[in-house]
Amino acid sequence: MSLASLVLCVFGITTGEFVIAGILPDVATDLGVSIPAAGLLVTAYAIGMIVGGPTLTAFTTRYPRKPLMVTLLVIAVLGNLASVLAPTYATLFAARVVTALVTSTFFANAIVTAVSTAPEGKQASTVSKLVLGMNLAMILGAPLGTFIGNQYGWRATFAAVAAVCALGLALVIRLVPAVENAGGSAVTELRVFRSRDVQLAIAITAIANAGVLMVFTYFSPLLTDVSGFPGGSVAGWLLVYGVGATIGNLIGGRLSDRALMPSQIGLQTLLTGTLALMWLAGAAPVLIAVLVFVLGALGFSVIPGMQARVLSTAAAAPTLAMAVNASAYQLAAAFAGWLGGRVIDGSGLRAVYLVAAVVTVAGIALSCAAWYRDRRAAEAARTDLAVG
Repeated sequence: MSLASLVLCVFGITTGEFVIAGILPDVATDLGVSIPAAGLLVTAYAIGMIVGGPTLTAFTTRYPRKPLMVTLLVIAVLGNLASVLAPTYATLFAARVVTALVTSTFFANAIVTAVSTAPEGKQASTVSKLVLGMNLAMILGAPLGTFIGNQYGWRATFAAVAAVCALGLALVIRLVPAVENAGGSAVTELRVFRSRDVQLAIAITAIANAGVLMVFTYFSPLLTDVSGFPGGSVAGWLLVYGVGATIGNLIGGRLSDRALMPSQIGLQTLLTGTLALMWLAGAAPVLIAVLVFVLGALGFSVIPGMQARVLSTAAAAPTLAMAVNASAYQLAAAFAGWLGGRVIDGSGLRAVYLVAAVVTVAGIALSCAAWYRDRRAAEAARTDLAVG
């Protein structure tokens, strides 16, 4: 029940992140701003996570973990309530930034709390269950939030998100155990990033995810303009992608528990092949329909292992490392959008698939380097033991 409480919190917070896309036109109309101006609310949230997550985490490393999560959830509830009541665009913008500031820090603490109470050898699958909250936000929370906004106004959407976060808050207070936070000062915590293994683990998150994020950013035009699907079907294909992501996330967690780096390399290789096949079969809608599900499954299958890798290499400062890792993922999304735009301008939409595959190969190379370092360290440890 403790893990389920944290999953509900992740679901509520990430629904608040994703749902803005579905209610953006209503927000723009009601507050009297343009669609591009309203779109900056998405950018503001991403920047809040990228900058605020590591900063807030660094300055709360000595704070007891459970009270910290309770405080962060209270801020999330208040931030969404402020969005409900926002009289102006500037107020809503500020409310979104405040809510974003606590997202990465809460997620990092939730992962460390869940993993610290998980059975030995079940770290990656435990992470996958927390990520399930994000999957459900994508395939259930965002569509439901959009429906509520269309029926009762966009403010009702944020009220619903606040209610879910408040329920999660109550469950965390009641069910989540107190877990010791062994963090030191911010300066001490930052020293963990001197480790080449930590740097490599975070770089893998940033680079190996950029390819699939590039395709997801331009998902709608790729399906309609390249594969010939009608515009009205995109929502359905997003649901197919989300179902694949949910299944892939859970399978990937189990595989990573058994063999972390070999499974990561294998899954990324399959992901590269899927992206290349989508480039070849871009105009074949039947095959693309199947590959949308496969892409969602493989794209999310690698995430639990990446999180587990960061935790294993940054044992001295796991919470801060997880917050930085979340920022790396957001940076990957921002880079993917920019690079995809350049590819489209230079080579057309279909080329996005091919470039995404090439970018994923770079992630495979980094993963192979990390695995090689692991094997060398293991051999050195065995040699030292034999000599001793």
